[in-house]
Amino acid sequence: MLAVATAAALLAGVAVVYTVSAARRAEPADATSAFGLDRGRLYFRSTGAGSGRVARLPARTGATARASAHAARPADHRATGGPACERFYAAAGTGLCLQRRPGIPPRSYAVVLDRRLREKRRIALTGIPNRARVSASGRMLSWTMFATGDSYATTAFSTRTSILDTRTGYLIKNMEEIPLTLDGRRYHSPDVNYWGVTFARDDNRFYATVSTQGKTYLVEGDMRKWAAHTLRENVECPSLSPDNTRLAFKKRVREGATRPWRLYVLDLRTLREHPLAEARSVDDQAAWLDDRTLAYALPGRDGRPSDIWTVRADGGGRPSLRVPDASSPAPVP
Repeated sequence: MLAVATAAALLAGVAVVYTVSAARRAEPADATSAFGLDRGRLYFRSTGAGSGRVARLPARTGATARASAHAARPADHRATGGPACERFYAAAGTGLCLQRRPGIPPRSYAVVLDRRLREKRRIALTGIPNRARVSASGRMLSWTMFATGDSYATTAFSTRTSILDTRTGYLIKNMEEIPLTLDGRRYHSPDVNYWGVTFARDDNRFYATVSTQGKTYLVEGDMRKWAAHTLRENVECPSLSPDNTRLAFKKRVREGATRPWRLYVLDLRTLREHPLAEARSVDDQAAWLDDRTLAYALPGRDGRPSDIWTVRADGGGRPSLRVPDASSPAPVP
């Protein structure tokens, strides 16, 4: 009994030391003043060697959008020095970093960053980081966490989406309580899930995905009125263009498949949509590099976690490999 107790104590000690050291390794290092949110840069999460830290490259959207999908790997002169994140986005001097730290149980956080990528606020979360967005002004932040499951390709998942007003500090922990109008009628259902928020320039209007009864819908929301209504069916992970006239989104085009989506763009004035030249299934909330070009992550080749690709928003051209070993594209114009 003494030997068993001693062995158990040793194992417990090893587990504690490992957990603490792993958590410390997962903490973001303070970004130096030389690495911040500078204009004309494309920021992203560097997945090379599993680092997960925020890095950046010059934006240069035009030439890369016209390149071939089969082109050689682009020259990689990324600058590193940002925090470690599972998901990242930034705009107008505000960054949002979603972290997941090892432990028993694992812990997740939404970390608000300033222009120099230094921590301003930390919010404890539950679940697995999934989507992150910052409004063009840097005021409104939103993130989505997987509560159960880890793929939109199945029905066995639940999400929790939050919204933070950085000007007032007001936090909406779960937007499922927003009054929803579906097909012109007030709607209530226990299976409602929201994800993929994108904000308009006025920081009041927003778009998001809502799922219920096995269907997904695009909703338009109003922060001041705190109300939302559906616009159309089969729209996921919307992303509003810089000119606020179009939405990029992923559309389910194959039922029962593990990778069932294709990227589309929706004209908000006419509500007409068109597919993009990217024919592969994209499970990401695409980011607009400018009014003509979209960036998104795809699983990497040769066992790499993911790469960032670009494609023209008008449906022409061909996809282009923009950043190998990267995810979470976040342009800072």
